[in-house]
Amino acid sequence: MSASDTFAQAAGGRANRARDEQPVRLNVEQASYAYTSRSHSAPMFTLATTSFQAPAGEIVAILGPNASGKSTLLRLISGTIAPLSGRVELDGEETSRLDVKTRAQRIAVVHQESPAVYPALAGEFVLQGRFPYGRALRFANREDIDIARNALAQVGGEHLAKRSIGELSGGEKQRVILARALAQQPRLILLDEPTLHLDIGAQVELLERLRQLAQENRYTVAVVTHELGLAAEFADQVVLLQHGRCLRVGTPAAVYQKELLEQVFDAPLDVEIGPAGRPRVNLRARRGEDIS
Repeated sequence: MSASDTFAQAAGGRANRARDEQPVRLNVEQASYAYTSRSHSAPMFTLATTSFQAPAGEIVAILGPNASGKSTLLRLISGTIAPLSGRVELDGEETSRLDVKTRAQRIAVVHQESPAVYPALAGEFVLQGRFPYGRALRFANREDIDIARNALAQVGGEHLAKRSIGELSGGEKQRVILARALAQQPRLILLDEPTLHLDIGAQVELLERLRQLAQENRYTVAVVTHELGLAAEFADQVVLLQHGRCLRVGTPAAVYQKELLEQVFDAPLDVEIGPAGRPRVNLRARRGEDIS
């Protein structure tokens, strides 16, 4: 075993012990799912049993290449689909058994694309986060307006309130979408590829903000991504998927083993542990190799 592997295992062990001392907010226990075209037919895709736990204030990265089961796992966590086996619980209650209103109050989901056909202004868009509490825009009270305004402030977007959604940059729009999720006052925030259309500066800014919000407000956050570097830098825990199988769960330092990542992502990679104990991943060019 290399020195970096030993260091990674030690760092992972310390983080796991600290996590075990905190109450569980999100519990995914032997959860699985299968898509079929019709009853009694062979599954088109199966997510094998997956287990992990996360306390309040933690960011979990659901990591893997395309078609690995990341979005399926996110839907299981959100409660929009019920597991074929096992259970998914938020504070001890199964998410798929929550009524729609309660689920929307406790779980905020930020999709890859969140179209804003109406309303056109960013501030009104954020106010939509109050819908789970039974208020339409025209019935929003002062408390709702204050909550929406504070949500924009938390993402540094107060100045965007009167701007049209269509005028915003990718990074500004993602701030507003996140603010709408915060206006729901959730316990759990789920994001599906939130950095997909952002430049690197906006990606880092978004994840730094998520890190700060999770710690300050005790949100539990699960982020679906295939960005190895970003997950390594900002996640407390990584769930690594491939072809519908959960290969490993743990801290980035524990999960980011060179041979494992090369096998999952089918690319030559270099992995090293930085001074802060977080792994760094670099793509290594296939120089001189025939890739035709």
